Amino acid sequence: MENMNLNKHISGQFNAELDDIRNRVLAMGGLVERQLEQALDALGNLDAELAQKVIDGDHSVNGMEVSIDEECTRIIAKRQPAASDLRLIIAISKTIADLERIGDACVKIANAALDKRLKNQQPLLVSIEHMGRHATRTLHSTLDALARMDADVAIELHKEDAKLDSEYEGIIRQLMTYMMEDPRSIPEVLDVLWAARAVERVGDRCQNICEYIIYYVKGKDVRHTTYEEMKQI
Repeated sequence: MENMNLNKHISGQFNAELDDIRNRVLAMGGLVERQLEQALDALGNLDAELAQKVIDGDHSVNGMEVSIDEECTRIIAKRQPAASDLRLIIAISKTIADLERIGDACVKIANAALDKRLKNQQPLLVSIEHMGRHATRTLHSTLDALARMDADVAIELHKEDAKLDSEYEGIIRQLMTYMMEDPRSIPEVLDVLWAARAVERVGDRCQNICEYIIYYVKGKDVRHTTYEEMKQI
């Protein structure tokens, strides 16, 4: 009887630890989502104060990644989880790495907002506003799927990256035309181009997180897998 109670206690502790890291990764996701929204607002309004706030806030994102990753390592070493518990820890460990890189993308967008030369090039910023909002919605939906570990939603969201890639290609063509028509604008256009590239990378990271959700729920690695193949899993 004492052994049964002990096993139940250990199991309860383990479940609490898993719940804790799940909550912490969702908190990290919420912070990164705010960082992205603020970075895009800073760029759209050329708000240097808000841009600096995003840049300064990146250390919090980095700190959360390190602490969660350390906890994942500790749980693996101490609990030696198997099956779905191990998949959950692996999925979380990979997810926080992608969230941290989304945080880095936010910093790149914010840095572009600090370029005073863009005050005379406001039309350039309009070109990435729609793409930025699309990326924000995709990130929000991805985090929601992560919270519910909804593989079906993750599979559908996986396709959003292709749409963001298409928008990015359109922006590149637009900016290239702008530079050819006015070579003096090249420095400003390049800043906008780097910001657009950072937004496009957000889509890549969301796609990765969707793959981790599918991996946890389905037990299948779907990297380099087509949408039709994912639907068959």
